[in-house]
Amino acid sequence: MTVFQNMAFGLKLRKHPRAEIKKRVEDAAKLLGIEQLLKRKPKALSGGQRQRVAVGRAIVQNPKAFLFDEPLSNLDAKLRVTTRAELKLLHHRLQTTTIYVTHDQAEAMTLGDRICVMYDGVIQQVAPPMEVYDRPVNKFVAGFLGTPPMNFFGGRIDFEQDVPKFVISDAKITLSKQLKDNLIAYRGKEMVLGIRPEHLSLVPIKGQSGNRIPATVDVVEPLGDRMDVYLTSKSDRRFIANIAPHIEIKVDDVVTMYIDIERVHIFEPGEMGRNISLAT
Repeated sequence: MTVFQNMAFGLKLRKHPRAEIKKRVEDAAKLLGIEQLLKRKPKALSGGQRQRVAVGRAIVQNPKAFLFDEPLSNLDAKLRVTTRAELKLLHHRLQTTTIYVTHDQAEAMTLGDRICVMYDGVIQQVAPPMEVYDRPVNKFVAGFLGTPPMNFFGGRIDFEQDVPKFVISDAKITLSKQLKDNLIAYRGKEMVLGIRPEHLSLVPIKGQSGNRIPATVDVVEPLGDRMDVYLTSKSDRRFIANIAPHIEIKVDDVVTMYIDIERVHIFEPGEMGRNISLAT
């Protein structure tokens, strides 16, 4: 069938008048920017154009909700980005409730008004994208969102003069005093410290002390707007840091990484360990 016939198919099955079908299809095609493709057959369309036709076939039905199941998974990387932006613009125009299933965290973060993170069919967290990113309820959610993912360090909770500390074998990290009440019940217990790569720095963080991890550089990945640096601490713990793109750093350099203690998360042990650094 032609693009027009594809988009009109569902309406014809429901016996809509021809004039109404024509108007709905043309309106949807204009909205999607494919009005010049209405006479083409599928073999004459690119992957992105075929996806727009599929969306158009749904739009003409005037549904109460759209259900998308990984609609961009078969597109190349560049087309995926442009089509993602088109879908977001389309949602803004139509204002129709949309449920969008994806394993691509970038799609979830950029498209969603709210993200529902699931594990083994069980909902872990439902919240706006940045809340899920900044305040993950457990270790699984924290590690799922973010590229590169959050770093995790095993250690134990300690206190020195009512100041909470996270003790790793080769470092003792001073934690924010705001975490004192949350951590007091975990004194001496094995826990997990989480810190995102962008919250690590090669230079001391203003107003903070006792937050250093010595490490050796394993890999440096220049990405244009940043560099991803893969490191190994003295206790053989591997982690990743995002740094500015023009800093001179190379493999086998021995460096000191500084943790932003205001952006630290403390989790209970285990893959689904609860984030106890969040207020109750």
